[in-house]
Amino acid sequence: METIIQASYFIVAAIFIIGLKQMSSPVTARRGILWAGAAMVIATLVTFMAPEIIDSDQAATNVGLIILAIGIGGGYAWWSGKRVAMTDMPQMIAMYNGMGGGAAATIAAVELLKASTETSHDPSGTMTIADALGPDVAILGILGAIIGTISFSGSIIAWAKLDGRLHRSKLLPGQHFINAILAIVTVGFAVSIYFSGSDLTPIIIFFGLALVLGIFITVPVGGADMPVIISLFNALTGLAVGFEGYVLGNAAMIIAGIVVGSAGSLLTHLMAVAMNRSVANVFFAGVGTDSGVTSEGIQGEMKEIQAQDAGILMAFASQVVIIPGYGMAVAQAQHKIWELTQLLNDKGVAVKFAIHSVAGRMPGHMNVLLAEAGVPYDMIYDMEDINADFKNTTVALVIGANDVVNPSAKTDTSSPLYGMPILDAIDSDNVIVIKRGRGAGFSGVENPLFFADNTKMLFGDGQKAASELIQAVKEL
Repeated sequence: METIIQASYFIVAAIFIIGLKQMSSPVTARRGILWAGAAMVIATLVTFMAPEIIDSDQAATNVGLIILAIGIGGGYAWWSGKRVAMTDMPQMIAMYNGMGGGAAATIAAVELLKASTETSHDPSGTMTIADALGPDVAILGILGAIIGTISFSGSIIAWAKLDGRLHRSKLLPGQHFINAILAIVTVGFAVSIYFSGSDLTPIIIFFGLALVLGIFITVPVGGADMPVIISLFNALTGLAVGFEGYVLGNAAMIIAGIVVGSAGSLLTHLMAVAMNRSVANVFFAGVGTDSGVTSEGIQGEMKEIQAQDAGILMAFASQVVIIPGYGMAVAQAQHKIWELTQLLNDKGVAVKFAIHSVAGRMPGHMNVLLAEAGVPYDMIYDMEDINADFKNTTVALVIGANDVVNPSAKTDTSSPLYGMPILDAIDSDNVIVIKRGRGAGFSGVENPLFFADNTKMLFGDGQKAASELIQAVKEL
């Protein structure tokens, strides 16, 4: 039976890796997700054959509890996954990241409590948790506990920010100093657990401190940095699962966790590079918090354009580059934008889509939206591939984007965005910005592009504005 279990885990690990590889391309991403899901089903079914479950005196109870948990969790995930709007996908991912971290932390808590109970039966009274679990298992278990707990509470804060339940953060005086002290104290209790015995106090305090630490280190992170934070917490959750897989001796958990952790770490690094910032700066800069937003006003005023005039300008353009942002997701305007694109193509206008690495609220958010609308992959360009082309562009259509086209990232050293590579929409002959209002974007940083001489503002809901543009082009 053990051979069958380990062989199954090996097959599952191979399928996980194949599925992850397929997710690297939009063409095969859906297939990769299905493969990874199938692997998870196999791993779950194999778990029922584990000797700890079927050979236990409480086998029926164990199996019943597992089936109940799968039914509740799987049922809720299926129901919520079918209902969730694409605009709410980032916060759902943040929440699921948190649940994964919380599950890993819970495994660690159970194992630490079992070890603590074992030490209480030691006649000599000198046994420690490290002795009960083994030094290597104890270290990885405690590391998984702290990482998983931080990922859990931090992801909940990320979810609250993305869902609009926690608005722009007000930082405590000396917030980063407080976080550093809290981290040191948490690590101190982690060490004390390693050498402790049957006393549960260090374990309880440790988990409480780790929960607070996850909250405190996420609160200073600004809205503009949410995609990076989601990716980082995904990596941390994978790492925690891998560590707890070692504690349980579960090869599938180890491999899956490390694969997710390494992939998430690489994605986090790539996104930080795309913003020309370090991961540490993402945590400490506070872009989008009250302390990280510039209060200096921008001279000039926004110039409004009507949909009819904007449609005429685009219909007679030689090239149009469309830059989508979260506002397009909110308005569910991607299908209308694709319809507009097809009309412009019929009139001989070359249309391209420009995607910034951190556009939207999660990695790849805009790519998913455009794929859902049926936009061909060869029409979608990354920032480094499209930027030089803006100088040959008649119209850059910005729909719902703000920070990723903000020229102050290049010109204003006092801007919180300074140094972040942007899409050079301002280099186009004309810029049309579809925006609901005159306020700043999610980061809270004002955008000089909206006041530029070659920029016109088309105010209103993204879907309504796109529909009006479609009508204007059809009438020509």
